[in-house]
Parts: sequence; C-alpha cells; structure tokens
Amino acid sequence: MSTYEARLHALREQMQKDGLDGFVVPICDEHMSEYVGDYAQRLAWLTGFGGSAGSAVVLKDKAAIFTDGRYTIQVRDQVDGNLYEYVGTADQTVIDWLGANAPEGSSIGYDAWLHTQDWAKSAAAKLEKASAKLVAVKVNPIDRVWEDQPEPSLAKLDVQPDEFAGKSSADKRADIAKWLAEEGLDATVIAALDSVAWAFNIRGKDIANTPVPRGYAIVKADGSAELFVAPEKLTDDVRVHLGNAVGVRSYDEFPAALNEYQDQKIGVDPERSVAAIFEQLEQAGAIIVKKRDPTILAKAIKNETEVNGHKAAQARDGAALSQFLHWFSQEAPKGGYDELSVAAKLAEFRGQSDKLMDLSFRTISGAGPNGALCHYSVNEETNRKIEAGTLYLVDSGGQYRDGTTDVTRTMAVGEPTAEMIKRYSQVLQGHIALAKAVFPKGTTGGQLDILARQYLWADGVDYAHGTGHGVGSYLAVHEGPQRIAAHSGFDEPLVAGMICSNEPGYYKTAEFGIRIENLILVEERAIDGAEQAMLGFETLTFAPLERKLIDIAMLSPDQRQWVDDYHAKVRAAIAPQLDGDALNWLEVQTAPL
Repeated sequence: MSTYEARLHALREQMQKDGLDGFVVPICDEHMSEYVGDYAQRLAWLTGFGGSAGSAVVLKDKAAIFTDGRYTIQVRDQVDGNLYEYVGTADQTVIDWLGANAPEGSSIGYDAWLHTQDWAKSAAAKLEKASAKLVAVKVNPIDRVWEDQPEPSLAKLDVQPDEFAGKSSADKRADIAKWLAEEGLDATVIAALDSVAWAFNIRGKDIANTPVPRGYAIVKADGSAELFVAPEKLTDDVRVHLGNAVGVRSYDEFPAALNEYQDQKIGVDPERSVAAIFEQLEQAGAIIVKKRDPTILAKAIKNETEVNGHKAAQARDGAALSQFLHWFSQEAPKGGYDELSVAAKLAEFRGQSDKLMDLSFRTISGAGPNGALCHYSVNEETNRKIEAGTLYLVDSGGQYRDGTTDVTRTMAVGEPTAEMIKRYSQVLQGHIALAKAVFPKGTTGGQLDILARQYLWADGVDYAHGTGHGVGSYLAVHEGPQRIAAHSGFDEPLVAGMICSNEPGYYKTAEFGIRIENLILVEERAIDGAEQAMLGFETLTFAPLERKLIDIAMLSPDQRQWVDDYHAKVRAAIAPQLDGDALNWLEVQTAPL
C-alpha cells in the first residue's frame, strides 16, 4: 500500500468511527488564507497535491480532487488517479459533485473552521436535495490520523515601523472605529491574517514567505481592540507598540470571547471569516451584520509612504534580478544547471541586499515543459536541467520592509524557435496594451482583462489564469480586493494607489511556457479636455525583457516605443547599481529596438 493510499485508508477508518460517510478537505486555515502554515496542509498530506488552491472529497467508496485550470497538469503528476477522480472546478464544483455523488441518507462532514458560512449553506442545501446532510465535525478527522502533524508556528511577532507603514496603528484603529459608528456597529471581527497585520502594524513568520502572525482581532467602536495571539509570540517591543488600548488574549480564547457579544451588533466579513465564527456568535445571541472587513480597501490603496517604499524596493529588487539575468545569459547555455540550482542562484543575488527579509513566495523555476505549468513548484523529483533550445520561466519576488515584489521573466536558452518568438511577442503585445490602458474611474479589472488577451485570442489561444492580482506592502503577494481577471465576481473598481500585477502568458503543454509580469500602480491621469476623471497605470518593475524573443516586425510603432521607453527607465533605475560585465550587458539589453 502506497503512502497516500494508506493515508486515505486511515481517513476512511476515522470517518467511520466519527459516523461520517464523507469528508471535505480544502486547502485552507481558520483565516481563509491562500497560503497556510505547515499544520494546515491537510490536502497535501492526504493526497500529495502541492498547489495553493484545491479541495478533495472523500466518500466511503470513491474520492475526487478539485483544481482550477492552473493545476490541470500538476494535479495529475502529483495525485494518484487510481485513488482520486480529477475534477476541474470550471466543469463541476465541490458542491455540485457532492450533490451528484453523495449516497442517499449519508452524512458528509466538514470542518466549520475551514469553510465560509455561504459555502456551508450552499453545500447543505445541495445535499438536502440528494437526501443527504452536511455535518460540522468537532475535531477534524485528518488531525486525528495525521500522526506527525506540525504544531502551529510560535515565531515571535515583529513591529512594522510607521516609517514604512505610513500610518500608525492607532490612526488605523480610529478609522475603523469611525466606520463602526457610521455603520451603527459595536465591534467588528478581523479574521484575515494580513488584515490583522496591517491594522496593528505588526508582522510575523507563521506562514512561509508571507510575513503575517497567526491571530484574530476584534476592534470596538471606541477605538480599543483585542488581539488574539499565542502569548509566547509577544516581545516587550510588540507589547509597548500595541499600547494600553489593545488588550492581548490567547489565540485559543477567541471562540469563547465571541460569547461576550450578546445583543451587540458585530460586523463579520462573510468572505474572510469562517462558518464557525458565525455559529459561535449566533449561539451567543449577537446581532451579526455581514460587512466587508473595513481594512480590505484601506490596505489595498497604498499611501504615499507605501508607494515610495515600494518603488525603492522595486529598484533594489530589479538590480538583483538583472544581475541574475546577466549571469543566466552567460552560464545557462554552457549546461550543468537545473531548475533548483538556478532558483538558488537568483535567491543568492537577492540575498546580497541586507534589506531582504524573505522571498515573497516560493520561486517558480520552470525549464522547458515545466514552464508550461503556470504555477509549477520545483522539487527534487521534478527538477529539470536547463537545456539549449528551450525556454526558462522564472516567477519570483522578494519581501522587503518597504515593499513586496513579484516579477516574471522568460528567457531563451540558445536559439528560440519561430513559434516561441511569435508567442512571446503576442504576450508582450498584450502586456503593453494593459500597461498603456487609460480608463474612467469606476472601471474594474474584469473590464480590462481582454486587453491583455486580445493578441492571443486573435490566434485562437489563451491562458488559464488571471491577468493581474493585488500586491501587499511587506504583506501578502496576492492581495485583494482588486483583480484583473475575466471570471465573474471580480467587480472591484480600480482605485488610485492600488498595486496590481500585469502578467499575461502562454503555455504549450509539454513544451514551453511564457509569462511577462511587472507590477503596476493605478494612478490618476490628467487628460486635456477630459469630461470625467480618468486613471492609468505606472509600471513599477525594473528588469530587461528578453530581446531574443521579440519579433520587432510584429510590434506596432507605439508598441516598439513602449519597449524602448520601458528599457530606458530600467536602465536609469538599475545601471547605477551595477558595474563591470553586468552593466555592459544591461546597456545592450536596454538599447532601443
């Protein structure tokens, strides 16, 4: 019996002991985080799937794993198809699958600390139609059978100084208190980890590459607050920073603390707070008002200090990346390197800065066919050599006190094929179209997404991921509420001060992948004669494009001018930080087309 077959068998035995006929296993934690701590990697432990988004359902006689288009190939490489049916979420949701497959009279378990209330209600309704029922478990059955499950991190909290935050924690809490008064609320729950970190100007090391502490907060209408974190994580500096207006209680006290809000109006974010929070408040007799976490938009709209810090971080990070790109251009064609060693070399260049706190996510280092896996994660088993005649895609970033970076470049090793050049040039055309966009206030990212896809669409091809996501300020590399994506539900208007990624791509299965990613800042645009307020983008990322992959003849004069102007900005920002051969290389790479 294989490891994953044994684990699936152990879960089914535990389900039987718990009186369950099925169980739903998401990638999630108690805070609805995208990236989770090791203790919460239940789906990876059970199935072997290493992606950042997905779920599984285990019934007595069958099981299924659900992933989106980013992981169609990866899930088949990592998860045994003899144990799990592969289901694309675009074709069938977890809830729909349950409705079609749950046996009549069955009890399907779920952990109310890992799902939203809306999900639980929809799943319960679907199962009821199938004469089955959804049951909230008291203890997650995976936690009972995962013998060496890691403990949650006890890493110390850290203060994010006002010189980087641009606004004090007291002022942020005052803004929240003002919002509470306007909404007629007594308090609000803040459950998202990056929201807690932002509101209190604290950081942590509880999730790899995302500098957040594991904790909850309740902010009250008088501006006071309670912070729920493991007491071992607090330092004297953090206690002084939080001050007398913030009461600190143990993380484990949070559920019981919700019982203290009987007859009080409390705001809870239904998208970012798990079902268990709603259940606890309902049992306590609180008056629940569903409202978006008041920090979400404020966090997304960067203040002047954060914008300036981000630009400084980008210039610093761009120099490290440019040094790597120069090194790669010289060394990769010689052979002897692979995805892991090249990613380590990039980390080495970034690590030369004493301002680097961490990487912003695990580097996506994809050579040849591995580059065709949009969110590929290299390991010892999948590690490929860098070979001549292939493309190499590297998506990476750094965490700095003054900003979070995220950038993707695609390089040709040796001479690229005509198809590689064509597709890269089309991706570049889409990238430029989005970078140059000018649009009225109130425009959403979903309305702009087509700009980046149009040149690929014209050729009958596309990419299976969004074009852009928000980025935090020494926080999460994926930050809402804004997105640039075609899917329904992404209707958040873009606002000056938001930072997004611009990352169209193309992926040819089993052959190569292409992505060009820069970060862009939404800014106000003054236009002579304009009859309404307009916005546009400022490109923040500084790193050369791959000249060998650009078909100049495919670019319009305006597109060629954009490339030349962009490279001039790269040269101005990066050249003062380089010398010798790297500087000479930069001058060549950024010369006019």
